[in-house]
Amino acid sequence: MVTLVKRMNRLKTLLDIRLGPGAAIISGDVKRIHLNFARKINDGHMGPRKFWHNYLPRLKYHNPAIPMTIERTTEQDGPASLTIFFASQSSSGPPIINATQSTSGDKATSKDPAPVESTKSINMKHKHENDILEELLELTQGKTVQATQEEEVLMRELEELRKRQEGDRVRQAGVLAAKKRQAEILANARLSVGETA
Repeated sequence: MVTLVKRMNRLKTLLDIRLGPGAAIISGDVKRIHLNFARKINDGHMGPRKFWHNYLPRLKYHNPAIPMTIERTTEQDGPASLTIFFASQSSSGPPIINATQSTSGDKATSKDPAPVESTKSINMKHKHENDILEELLELTQGKTVQATQEEEVLMRELEELRKRQEGDRVRQAGVLAAKKRQAEILANARLSVGETA
């Protein structure tokens, strides 16, 4: 049987994904999001890396239909960018009809086969992950997800459990330190008895 502490830790992991910074619902006209940054944190790539590690899982959890791709390069002096691909305005309405000249001089109509999508980019280099998130939510008109009452109760219970665990850790460290002192006193006493004999 799984202990209560293990279940609470798993619940905390789930709550960490569902709530917190990056837990936002992005508007429906976003087709995909692409991140490009270096593997190491040097030269301004720390913010993008933290955004990818801490905030992107929450964004993906709340927006599963939006593909989010990451390209990590070995070029430390290269760019760190977040590109947002938006659906073209015409894709939601009727198809665009282009008038073209045929060889006979008649005007022929054809449907535009691939509407061009618009993109917006955020330069993430030398930026804090919170600033990157703010810019992303501003460009995509994202709305942050608020905790329900049930989730707030669970978070309070988890915080109380964490405080109790911290108190238990301190108490246990005191017990272990006392045992270690006793062992040292006994060892010194044995040495002094051995020297006098």
